[in-house]
Amino acid sequence: MTQSSYIVFPESKRVALWQEAMDPPAAGEVLCEATRSLVSIGTETHCLRGIFDPGTNWEGWVRYPFRPGYCMVGQVVAVGKDVAGLKEGDRITSRTPHQQFFKLPAQEAYTIPSEISDEEATWVRLGVTTQLGVRRAGLQLGESVAVVGLGMLGQLVVQYLVLSGARRVIAIDPVPSRLRMAAAHGATHSLCLDVAGARDEVALITRGRMLDVVFDVTGHPAVLSPAVQLLRRLGRLVLLGDTPTPTQQSLGPNVLSNSIAILGIHGSASPAQSTDFSPWSRDEMNDLFCDYVSQGRLRVTDLITQRYSPRQAAEVYARLLADPAEMVGVMFDWSLL
Repeated sequence: MTQSSYIVFPESKRVALWQEAMDPPAAGEVLCEATRSLVSIGTETHCLRGIFDPGTNWEGWVRYPFRPGYCMVGQVVAVGKDVAGLKEGDRITSRTPHQQFFKLPAQEAYTIPSEISDEEATWVRLGVTTQLGVRRAGLQLGESVAVVGLGMLGQLVVQYLVLSGARRVIAIDPVPSRLRMAAAHGATHSLCLDVAGARDEVALITRGRMLDVVFDVTGHPAVLSPAVQLLRRLGRLVLLGDTPTPTQQSLGPNVLSNSIAILGIHGSASPAQSTDFSPWSRDEMNDLFCDYVSQGRLRVTDLITQRYSPRQAAEVYARLLADPAEMVGVMFDWSLL
């Protein structure tokens, strides 16, 4: 039996490092030891604050004590009976919370290609979520697109838009360092503004045509209404950030008169299996992300802004709640435990 440390939110706004005993893997399972895990900043800070509207998926999901995290990379250290395709020493990524040792069904482990580092592999799950968002937009070659919110998801969306052939990729965020990061990854224009003040600048950049697509990657309820105002008639707004307080959102004017489409997408929408009608399964999107990274067409290591020991978890989340502006890719290094 193995002792394993894990990060937990015992209650709202409190963080701890607890321990538990880990049994050997059962039939069909693998036991893994964590090497790196990535903090999904927006999701995990919402879970830590614990402020959710009734009836939201947040309210149904977050129950304290709550284990945060879902961007895990580890190494297989034991294999249960009847497991095929995985062996001790294999590196895998999974939707496991932040913990030192973990078991999971073998089919839920994605084997990391040899040319992808552990730190790069922690971005696989977010790479799938943002792929889903870009696919949901139904982009066409040469369209003009804005990304509102240049956190970790916004930075990935920028890169996918460049790969998809967008004419203009306009990054909108009030934090200069995040805009510099987006520009280094292909954003054609940077607006150091809140979205509410961006309309005139977008009109100038597009010569009055406005935008074909806007991605709201903030999860902030105040963004929806001004983001709509950046779109042309028949434009599309993609909601990739899920607000825990949707009762505070407002559509604002001209949604119907301009025939605006509002498209929601969630990371859970990725299909487990490919079909003729839906060829992009979760594993196919994992493979595509890894191919882009190995080819140098998608870069994530330079999105990592901080690395910490899991023992520093309380300090990390306190900083994320207080002042996350300069934090994009926050990594737990489990070798430092």
